[in-house]
Amino acid sequence: MFRSTPIIRWRKYQERYNLMGAKCEKCGKLHYPQPALCTCGSSKFIAHKFKGEGTLLSFTDIGSGPEAYAEHAPYCLGIIQLSEGPKITSQLSDCKLEDLKIGMQMIATFRKFYSSGEKGAIYYGTKFTPKW
Repeated sequence: MFRSTPIIRWRKYQERYNLMGAKCEKCGKLHYPQPALCTCGSSKFIAHKFKGEGTLLSFTDIGSGPEAYAEHAPYCLGIIQLSEGPKITSQLSDCKLEDLKIGMQMIATFRKFYSSGEKGAIYYGTKFTPKW
């Protein structure tokens, strides 16, 4: 039986590429990513695609991150409250620490995360940038 590697499964995750979350069928609460149970106790969800817009709630700079992200250092991480409600932690791109301000509007962008060696796979996903 063929078993896909973690890399192949990772590439299939809709939430990573399309900001796909879930809406609880019982109470209507939106989640990102989809949990096993909603806060109301329901386990029934329908897919929800988030718009990819939000507000920067907090941020920090990373001077020395994990080895896979070494080529990006220094870089910024932020907590963004999506316009639909959920909060997401994301790497911030196309900006410097001095550009960032709490409360500024952010927009989701599709960017490179890291590459696996010189000839390895290149991993992409959602980052957030200031909505200039």
